[in-house]
Amino acid sequence: MATVLITGTNRGIGLELARQLHARGDTVIAACRKPSEALVALGVRVEADVDVGSGDSVASLAARLEGVGIDLLINNAGILQHNALGSVDYDSVMRQYQINAIGPLRVTEALLPNMSAGGKVAIVTSRMGSIADNGSGSHYGYRMSKAAVNAAGVSLARDLAPRKIAVCLLHPGYVATEMTGNNGNVSPAESAAGLITRVDELGLATTGSFWHAEGQNLPW
Repeated sequence: MATVLITGTNRGIGLELARQLHARGDTVIAACRKPSEALVALGVRVEADVDVGSGDSVASLAARLEGVGIDLLINNAGILQHNALGSVDYDSVMRQYQINAIGPLRVTEALLPNMSAGGKVAIVTSRMGSIADNGSGSHYGYRMSKAAVNAAGVSLARDLAPRKIAVCLLHPGYVATEMTGNNGNVSPAESAAGLITRVDELGLATTGSFWHAEGQNLPW
């Protein structure tokens, strides 16, 4: 089975990814800022005090994992803060960029020495980062940060293809989690199951693609 590192695992989709991958026999390394009781109860390896928005924090994680092989890296950590025209909080916009856009790139680059041919990188993004699919506007920081991480993911796919490492960008659906105020039309468990299926299907032939958890290819 695979060794999987997942960021943002203390709750929601990340917790469910850790639960389901562990249950099927994968070795899970769960990275988060502060572990929840539910995460600790899974019995997986927990790496706490990991802030993907901090270069020092990610470097510390990489140092602790030196020599540990990683088959699958799931960049799941993210934040959603509302920014409407007329009341845009630019500090909030920058924080979302740090976590949602720069964070996955920072983590992936730091952990590349742990990955080898056949490895996979998944970035949990959002269709709200799709320019073609934006029919409602607003949410400036979140939309912009997700569009930026989509661009980073495609560049990673191109750069990592010679190493035979595949990359995918994944929309989890409208998931009822604390991030969305528990609004949504799909549960974290259902979303995580779909994301795992998409990752299992990922290969070099589909690297750099943008998928819905349910399997639809999404527009940029």
